Amino acid sequence: MDQPRITRIYLEKSLRDSAVAGQHNFLNMVAEVLAARGHRIEYKLATPAEVAKGAMRRGYALGHMIPPIGPRGLVFRRVYAYPFWQIEVTDQRWDWEVARAEFVSDPATEDEARQFQTRWRKRLFGDIETRRDGFIYVPLQGLLRQHRSFQSCSPLDMLAKVRAARPETPIIATLHPKEDYAAEDRAALVAMADADPLLEVDTGGMETYLPACDLVVTQNSSAAFMGYFLDKPAMLFAKIDFHHIALGPEAWDGAEDHAPPFAQYLHWFWQQKSINAGHPTARARIAARFDHFGWP
Repeated sequence: MDQPRITRIYLEKSLRDSAVAGQHNFLNMVAEVLAARGHRIEYKLATPAEVAKGAMRRGYALGHMIPPIGPRGLVFRRVYAYPFWQIEVTDQRWDWEVARAEFVSDPATEDEARQFQTRWRKRLFGDIETRRDGFIYVPLQGLLRQHRSFQSCSPLDMLAKVRAARPETPIIATLHPKEDYAAEDRAALVAMADADPLLEVDTGGMETYLPACDLVVTQNSSAAFMGYFLDKPAMLFAKIDFHHIALGPEAWDGAEDHAPPFAQYLHWFWQQKSINAGHPTARARIAARFDHFGWP
């Protein structure tokens, strides 16, 4: 059955206000692409009631960082930093198409990729100095004691594995500043730190620890992706979209010296596999994503 060309875009309030005012560059382009195809755009608040109602409506739905709404729902999300975005059929990054794609290093692109990495490193970090101070940086996320389906173990078990693999190496583990941790999780982490004089616990601090560490170990924190701009090797204990050049959770032999083609990977992941809303190709790439998912 043909669907009416109505696209409802579900957003949190601040983003909806920005979109309605025409102040969000990426959503402006999304609306332009859809309007050129005859779609009417409606911006909705992503409340539980509106989402439930949207799942029953005819037409099309696009949600920000939420599961797809209804059988014709798609998801859009920023790819770790502005102005890079992706439109997908799932909100789970480890199931995105880029996660299943094969990255192949191409030496012919090295100069262009190195310029891309250098330019974005300066934008993200300024005139930062990188060094190796002999510690492992472990950015933690939420639910410290829980082993979720996309993880190889719980975050606290991951921390124990780091210590077992590197018994004499200082570890700096950081809590995410925007996470609301259970008291039991905090207590368990404090107990680990009290029993380990080489384990330091902090909150936030990526800008301090990332440039100075020897290795990033995490479940799937975006800090590991940002570390690629500083040529920092990463070990991941969970599924994620930027896994291609990271080490697996048992690959400890020479982990600190792991040196994949960081620049080529960043250029591939951001410039080739994402939608750069600041690039002249942005509208064409947005249109291509809608074509890919069968939107008229």
